[in-house]
Amino acid sequence: MRAFTEARDEHTPDEIWLCEHAPVYTQGVAGKAEHVLDAHGIPVVQTNRGGQVTYHGPGQVVAYPLIDLRRLGIFVKEYVFRLENAVLRTLERHGVTGHRVRGAPGIYVRLADPFGHARLSEDEQRSFAGLGKIAALGVKVSQHRTYHGVALNVAMDLSPFDGINPCGYAGLATVDLAKIGVSTDWDSAARMLGDHLAAQFAR
Repeated sequence: MRAFTEARDEHTPDEIWLCEHAPVYTQGVAGKAEHVLDAHGIPVVQTNRGGQVTYHGPGQVVAYPLIDLRRLGIFVKEYVFRLENAVLRTLERHGVTGHRVRGAPGIYVRLADPFGHARLSEDEQRSFAGLGKIAALGVKVSQHRTYHGVALNVAMDLSPFDGINPCGYAGLATVDLAKIGVSTDWDSAARMLGDHLAAQFAR
């Protein structure tokens, strides 16, 4: 991603990479070592994206949009908003209501009622009470061009999240589509997320 971003120019077409990683923890540039509680032998890799520590593994769709923001005419805040929109629309296709939480990038679901449409309360926003994180964001922008991206949990072993404070939040629950009762496969989820990302960043 870094090599692609450094080598591209104003004529290079944007790309969206969809992948599935072997088990790995990744730390953001401001990542604190104390948020890795017990790696259980899983590699911990330092990256240059924003954010704290997260986990990637089989059963998770990782999307890396490589977008020229200047050419698209948007700034980073709008880029993050559109990333989250793509996840929200992917979840919506499965009947799941995703939520944003102020100051905590990513997408969350209400564990007791992932298919309900009620807005989050102030307490839920403040404390993550009753919420589970289903998608994590971590981005890097270099000369108005993005890399890194978003990870959507589809059907994976969630136990490695117990070895960290996900995204720096102690006790934050992490869920996937399978855990909230949605049955889909990686290819279908990847295709759907990729289509929604492409729509969000179409010129």
